[in-house]
Amino acid sequence: MSLWVIRIFFLSLCTLAGYAVSELRPDIIQSPYGPLAGFGCGGLLVAIDELLKGFSLRAFSAATFGLLLGTVIAWLLDQSQLFRMADEDVRWLIRLGTFLGFGYIGMVLAMRSNKEDFSLIIPYVRFRPHSRTDTLLVLDTSVIIDGRVVDLIEAGFLEGTAVVPRFVLKELQTIADSADPIRRARGRRGLEMLHRLQQCPQTEVRIHEADFPDEPDTDAKLLRLTRTLGGKLLTNDYNLGEIADLQGIAHLNLHRLAVVLKPVVLPGDVLSVQLKRAGREKGQAVGYLADGTMVVVNQAEHLIGQTVQVQVQTTHQTGMGVIIFGQTRPTAGAAAAPMEHKPIVDDQAQAPAA
Repeated sequence: MSLWVIRIFFLSLCTLAGYAVSELRPDIIQSPYGPLAGFGCGGLLVAIDELLKGFSLRAFSAATFGLLLGTVIAWLLDQSQLFRMADEDVRWLIRLGTFLGFGYIGMVLAMRSNKEDFSLIIPYVRFRPHSRTDTLLVLDTSVIIDGRVVDLIEAGFLEGTAVVPRFVLKELQTIADSADPIRRARGRRGLEMLHRLQQCPQTEVRIHEADFPDEPDTDAKLLRLTRTLGGKLLTNDYNLGEIADLQGIAHLNLHRLAVVLKPVVLPGDVLSVQLKRAGREKGQAVGYLADGTMVVVNQAEHLIGQTVQVQVQTTHQTGMGVIIFGQTRPTAGAAAAPMEHKPIVDDQAQAPAA
């Protein structure tokens, strides 16, 4: 609202300026048309301001730099005497076209580039705060929805600047607007995690505007952007990580990190496990650790639903993870518990009843 107040004030000043010019210099513009001319000039500037509403200061500085670079190239071309044989009138048109053309191309190329690309033009100059680390963490959709990357950054295990490409943000918005309730919930969780990441003081979040229309899908765009920035790709997609390895792009798969960080269980260790269901073999019971590791306990089917102490006997590595096999650890109170399920049939136990 304050912006329109400034615009109205500016239009009023332009109208008064037009009236003053018409009164002081009637030879330039007559009195009745002075205020209209001032208001028209002010309205034209306000219209240009409205058209440039999404034009940031960074884009303006990039456009200025591109215009300067294009003008220098056009001047060098003009000074090369390449068109010295042309007539004066024709040469003037050629010079005008050269300066306009190279200026336009320079502005467009500069606005399409990101600030990392300027280091190729101006060596040893990096446009970023010196207090920030150089590591750029490019996040894909899966790792944002997962949310564990926020915990790792808050805990200090990941350092760097989080880069969220604009096409990833659009993909999150599309998922959040999906008609499928499960996809919609995942998309909204991703947006919440991104908002939480923006509030995290340990890192800086940048929405990267670069897009690659010639790339067929989002994965290819992520790989190309990561390679261009020289950063590290964070993902939960196994196949995307494999392609990144083949292309020599640094990446971190949070699922693989979770597997590496699982506690090592050795034979003889004692675990506290709640038994959930029966196992495949007779008498077996199955429970799970907090990280989802399956624990198979022999001769414990009668203890399903209870939390027991399990002594590890062996571990078995599978494609899905580690399966732990163990035996209930005998205690004084639990030693006699299995006997309660057996009927009393011996003569000594029947004697008191007689």
